[in-house]
Amino acid sequence: MNKLALYCRVGFEKEVAGEISDKAAELGVFGFANLKENSGFVIFECYQIGEADRLARALDLRSLIFVRQMIVVGNLLQDLPENDRISPILAEYQPLAPKNSSEIVVETPDTNEAKELLTFCRKFTVPLRAALRKQGWLGAKPSAKNSITLHILFIGSGKCYAGYAYNFNRSPHFMGIPRLKFPADAPSRSTLKLEEAILAFVPAADEKKRLNENMIGVDLGACPGGWTYQLVKRGLFVYAVDHGKMAASLHDTGRIEHCAEDGFKFQPPKRKQIDWLVCDMVEQPMRIAKLIAKWLVNGWCRETIFNLKLPMKKRYQEVKLCLAFLQDELTKQGLWFTIQAKHLYHDREEITVHIAVLGKKS
Repeated sequence: MNKLALYCRVGFEKEVAGEISDKAAELGVFGFANLKENSGFVIFECYQIGEADRLARALDLRSLIFVRQMIVVGNLLQDLPENDRISPILAEYQPLAPKNSSEIVVETPDTNEAKELLTFCRKFTVPLRAALRKQGWLGAKPSAKNSITLHILFIGSGKCYAGYAYNFNRSPHFMGIPRLKFPADAPSRSTLKLEEAILAFVPAADEKKRLNENMIGVDLGACPGGWTYQLVKRGLFVYAVDHGKMAASLHDTGRIEHCAEDGFKFQPPKRKQIDWLVCDMVEQPMRIAKLIAKWLVNGWCRETIFNLKLPMKKRYQEVKLCLAFLQDELTKQGLWFTIQAKHLYHDREEITVHIAVLGKKS
């Protein structure tokens, strides 16, 4: 097994191919990406034996912007016999002898065509799990050092990749997709984007410390209030900045002040320390990057989550340009900071970025 299967949103296969090639090269690993447009996954084949496993250990999944899940796989298994699909899969795993495996997941890419196989995948998981356990596998604890989860990726009827991912470096979500329920009282479905971003960027153990009733937030381009809703839900008082109207339910909370202003011109009230800045305005990505940089450099906020709407072409290049600009601006000001970016499930033609300023270098 010397390939990586990388899951992504349909239509972003080229971005994944460019990103994995760059990241692998930074680690001294070289190979080539095989992709089919609108397939929802990319196969990256390494030139040297063992280097796919090395990437699965060393390349932090959280650092990959466009990748939802990363698994080590072998060659595509094709024409699996309907009366015995399990034996070829067991044979594929036999050289690995995965006694350090803890679970088996059978899934598909996130395409309408592939998802038609999900009912089969659910049913197939039960006998496959039993067969793997009969081999003495799947007995490891998920938290054990270097334990793995076995993954089967069905890309069509009778066609699948068998592989694995390290438990310390994989998405815990089926198909790499968090399942969130739209809150009935939220003003818009965009609220799910910020909810997913908080889950992705703020560790659950830290959430109450970093998002609570003692904090103040600003939402630029807030109307009708989908992102404001998530901050208010966590107790923050929010300056909701937008010429449009905010949902009456948010006004009723007493936790917002509607500022009918341009998000690019708004400045925080004097003597108010803003803890969180969020922004989902539809604008050119570099213009948003410059706006966010201004807030952070001026010390107007400590932490921010914002979206960059991507162009139709050269999306990965635009992302790299914006992130490099932000890193350069903050570094020039002598700031300690962390920056993360992810193409979340609830994003479409955009990525979500999180930056936390930790202090200033002496």
